[in-house]
Amino acid sequence: MTEPVPPVPPGPDEDTTARHAARPGHLYVVATPIGNLADLTDRARLVLATADLIACEDTRTTGSLLTRLGLHRPLFPYHDHNETAAADQLVARLREGRSVAVVSDAGTPAISDPGFRVVRACRRAGLPVVPVPGACALAAVLSASGLPSDGFLFAGFLPPKTSARGAFLDKYRDFDYTLALYESCHRIDKFAAEIVAVLGPDRVVCLAKEVTKLHETWLVGPAGEVAGRLARTSLKGEFVVLIAPKAFVL
Repeated sequence: MTEPVPPVPPGPDEDTTARHAARPGHLYVVATPIGNLADLTDRARLVLATADLIACEDTRTTGSLLTRLGLHRPLFPYHDHNETAAADQLVARLREGRSVAVVSDAGTPAISDPGFRVVRACRRAGLPVVPVPGACALAAVLSASGLPSDGFLFAGFLPPKTSARGAFLDKYRDFDYTLALYESCHRIDKFAAEIVAVLGPDRVVCLAKEVTKLHETWLVGPAGEVAGRLARTSLKGEFVVLIAPKAFVL
């Protein structure tokens, strides 16, 4: 009697695709590059290639990314102005058995970017949410700044009013861990001056912009010195700002 022939196990590529492709009814929170396209993980690319729908902050930005990757997927606008209603619509799609990938313009969704509300809605509905990790400006700058990283407080973007930013700095003047924030090119010079005014010129800070891009710039040192260097620097791009604890010496 002839022994039955066992099935041939899948090859590495086939196995990877089966395990990491987007699955029905799953929401994928996908990190995209913050500048360097090579930072997109193989897993993220596979999820983007196989998701039934990609919810994105700006269809033009995500469409351009997909074109560069040679991918063509349906896009669904999901941003600050429609998050609540869009989250409900995405949950409905997931309940129908669709797979959805949510992305921001750059970096990790829900980290000072849209994403939180659809994730919360999915958790409330008992739907599976799968993180697909990758680039994050906060983590990148914190890891390479030389400032203490054993603990930190991330506050995202502070309010635009000078009084509110000053109140924040005063409140956390003696905080034991590094403060981490995002700031736009339109307010970074004023914010640097506010740090000097409230925390003093000797407080160690890190200002980083265009991280992973061609014109990546790092300004690290005493706040007074960094503010002076910033005045001679192009302010184009978003900044990550780190403020070290009071007693820290670089």
